[in-house]
Amino acid sequence: MKRTERIDRRRFTVSAALAMLGGATITVSGCGGGGGGGGSSPTSPSAPGDKVGSVSANHGHTATITAAQLSAGAALTLQIRGTSDHPHTVQLSAGEVGQIAAGTRVSKNSSVDDGHDHTVTFN
Repeated sequence: MKRTERIDRRRFTVSAALAMLGGATITVSGCGGGGGGGGSSPTSPSAPGDKVGSVSANHGHTATITAAQLSAGAALTLQIRGTSDHPHTVQLSAGEVGQIAAGTRVSKNSSVDDGHDHTVTFN
């Protein structure tokens, strides 16, 4: 049986830097803090009419725009912490909120927190 070892961010960063200097290739499937996982699957909406975004390199973040926020159509700062141990925010303009409400695909980068960011895609 294969043994899996968890390492902290600092150890991973040092190992990655040494590997790059040595000419190795590293594939990162998630950035490691918080709630496990490494995919970009959206979670289910919590209420009818809500829009849930897909978060790249996800490890516990959730990105949901409520039906009320979509109806208002105003610019918003979306908190995507979810179950992760650190926060991120995504800034959406009123136009982008309107596009998401209309079913148009919108992708935005989150804030940089804990040394990384995520791309959040709606629709």
